[in-house]
Amino acid sequence: MGFEKFLFYCFAAISVVSAGMVITRRNPVHAVLWLVMTFVTSAGLWILLEAEFLGIVLVLVYVGAVMVLFLFVVMMLDVDIAAMRAGFITYLPIGALVAAIMLVEIELVMGSGDFGLDAFPKPAPAGMEVNNTRELGLLLYTVYVYPFELAAVLLLVAIVAAIRLTLRHRPDTKFVDPVHQVRVKKGPARIRIVKMPAVAPVVNETPAATKDQPA
Repeated sequence: MGFEKFLFYCFAAISVVSAGMVITRRNPVHAVLWLVMTFVTSAGLWILLEAEFLGIVLVLVYVGAVMVLFLFVVMMLDVDIAAMRAGFITYLPIGALVAAIMLVEIELVMGSGDFGLDAFPKPAPAGMEVNNTRELGLLLYTVYVYPFELAAVLLLVAIVAAIRLTLRHRPDTKFVDPVHQVRVKKGPARIRIVKMPAVAPVVNETPAATKDQPA
């Protein structure tokens, strides 16, 4: 067994174990840390497949940004561990059934003879002159341009829907309407000058006799 295949099995085993730990840990912080390990090992698998750009993006974006954000959110939230444990036990049979069905489907697809080195021989390794980022960009914006644009539209719709679902107008909350700010003109509606008579300041003078009195 070559060194590359040894690395593949090591990364794959660590990734599977880490993914299992994500859904079995009772502490949410520990689950997030195990998910970070899953992403790191998946990035190693991408690099073994000569997809260096995807591996680096997975580490920088998901591990360096998304998972750090998840970790801060989980640590700042007051998570009820007891309620999470009760929910885990309640949905454990359904989750086990779904996992078993997925394993059977994977076995039916992968064991059908349509995969493997016989059906798909191993491609020749790319040379040093091949730019992984350039090849990925050409493939996305030529062959898969319409699915790429469709995914972008779906993400935009998801962002708008998330903002709409979480946006709540409270009558007691003070906020500024930019539309009204732009429409404001100079005049009484903007500023009002109030004239007041001049008033002499009141000076508090301490009588001299009080200085000689005992405390």
